[in-house]
Amino acid sequence: MSTHGSNRHRTATLCARATGIPYTRCAQWAAAGLITRHQPVPDGHSPAQRAFEARVAHMLANALRDEQVDGAVLGVTGAVPTKDGLTLALHPQMAHRVIAELLPAFDSGYGGLRGVPGLRLAGHDGAWTLRDVGGDAAIRLTHPDPQWGPRLPEDTEVLAELWRGSPTALDRREEEDLPAWYDKRGGPQPVLRDVVLSRLLRRPLLVNAAGAAHGWANTYSHAYTDLVIEWCCGRDQDDVERSLRRSGLAAPPPEGVAYRPARGKPRARGTIALEDAYVVVRALGSCDTGESTFTAEWVTEQNRARYR
Repeated sequence: MSTHGSNRHRTATLCARATGIPYTRCAQWAAAGLITRHQPVPDGHSPAQRAFEARVAHMLANALRDEQVDGAVLGVTGAVPTKDGLTLALHPQMAHRVIAELLPAFDSGYGGLRGVPGLRLAGHDGAWTLRDVGGDAAIRLTHPDPQWGPRLPEDTEVLAELWRGSPTALDRREEEDLPAWYDKRGGPQPVLRDVVLSRLLRRPLLVNAAGAAHGWANTYSHAYTDLVIEWCCGRDQDDVERSLRRSGLAAPPPEGVAYRPARGKPRARGTIALEDAYVVVRALGSCDTGESTFTAEWVTEQNRARYR
């Protein structure tokens, strides 16, 4: 095999392992120059698309925490990422929960917004799309059951489902929440954070490796600055980090995004960064929680019960 052909093969292999797209299709993308060794998974085509995807990833990480099943860390089992958009395959048991967590609602219990501001759900008969009412960003959804439809959340005493009362425009409370996502003070450049988190959402098979041992991982963030994925045992931390790096998670950002390559002291093990925007993958090394009742097996069974 020529060097050129070998590079295409490696590129297609990285693409398939990260997304679940068949190798043959990834090979076609590589032959057409749509993906490369350094970036085997296409980036979102615009800042708005990347920001929308990043916010979805951030919301799901914080909402699901350690309540996943079958290793679907962000509730997703596959992706078809292109420059024009993104399609996500929902985990069949988690699909209703994923939609409910993403739709914006105001929580009067703590006086803040839940979900992704501006996100709306459109479609029917198995063709569902998450859309941003403020622009043209969108994420298409698929489900194993072609007739599947989401079980939409209802208003409660403390939760007001904002998307229901304002289907085509931002509610005032959504507008008030938006500036915090783009605040540059004390954190990474928002555009770089959006690149990193959008890329993470586009690589679900590599993310899901963290939940391989028991079907769940622990996911969270520190405000809007990062995303952390922790797991107790199973996949080696260096292996997960290496796979994400090889997939282009920390490759230079798309054209037009200002970026200065990191210099000086290396970042901590498990930290994958573009400047100050980063994802942390961390293996804790033990399933022992210190309390016999809360074993990994017990958590796994509790999680499965949530979705029955």
